Amino acid sequence: MKLYAGRLSLFSRKVEIALAEKGIAVEREFVAFTQERGYAPKHPAVLAHNPKRQVPVLVDGDLALFDSTVIFEYLEELCPQPPLYPVTPKERARCRLLEVDADEILFAPVRQLLFRTEPPAADPGVHAGRVASAAEAEAAIAARFADLDARLAGADFFCGSLSVADIALFMTVLFTQRLSGPPLDPHPQLAAWYRRLLARPAFARVAAEIAEADRELSPALSAAPSAG
Repeated sequence: MKLYAGRLSLFSRKVEIALAEKGIAVEREFVAFTQERGYAPKHPAVLAHNPKRQVPVLVDGDLALFDSTVIFEYLEELCPQPPLYPVTPKERARCRLLEVDADEILFAPVRQLLFRTEPPAADPGVHAGRVASAAEAEAAIAARFADLDARLAGADFFCGSLSVADIALFMTVLFTQRLSGPPLDPHPQLAAWYRRLLARPAFARVAAEIAEADRELSPALSAAPSAG
């Protein structure tokens, strides 16, 4: 099994955590990336297997998969233990909705903070527009944090035990923190959940590798105000 991934790809790192939590051995190959050129030139294997031209791509023999959610579901069927989805249909559906929340609802405003990893815009007007958009995004992120904090209701995980919902939400929350987004401190249950996951080896390794990649690839972050 081989995973084509990006060092700063949120969705690649989701898959890496799932593989590690299930104890599935995988060969990993990182594709080219710079802040100036993005994922260019595109890796030939990614172009061959994914019409969206994006990572992650997981190759298992004659099967090639893209999209982190599809990969999650394949891994669950391939290796049911330990499970990363709840047992009952309703709970599995809730788990899937939380993954959508992470990938599409929470991550939507997080995208407005990604400019903080890039070289500054030469046009002051463009920069001012990005800063204004970031302020609106941070308010939206803080509101989502409050909702997620309430959903935990003192539980260790979002769906009873560790699940794909936790993996997806962790990665998006991690990106808010690396991008100097709203702090977690005002949301004690969410903050405790985040620390709990960071204590797990698979999550800790991903967080450390992203921080290492940022030191090499995202010098603009060192000049940004830190998250609280």
